[in-house]
Amino acid sequence: MEVKVYSTPTCPYCKKAKEYLSSKGTSYQDIDVSSNKTAADEMVKLSGQMSVPVITIDGNIIKGFDKEKIDSLIKK
Repeated sequence: MEVKVYSTPTCPYCKKAKEYLSSKGTSYQDIDVSSNKTAADEMVKLSGQMSVPVITIDGNIIKGFDKEKIDSLIKK
């Protein structure tokens, strides 16, 4: 399973999402879009928005911190 979290260091929901993934034993790639313009552009292309977090799980896009959607995708 490939999990990416597009986030910024100051975003409280990003922190909660990463803590939640860790609590589920799910490893993820943390991508700081505040310091990486290429990653920020990639995130906008995927999600159509500038707000974080944007989480991808095996190509499925989650906008924001949505526990139910995260759970449904990591249990597949």
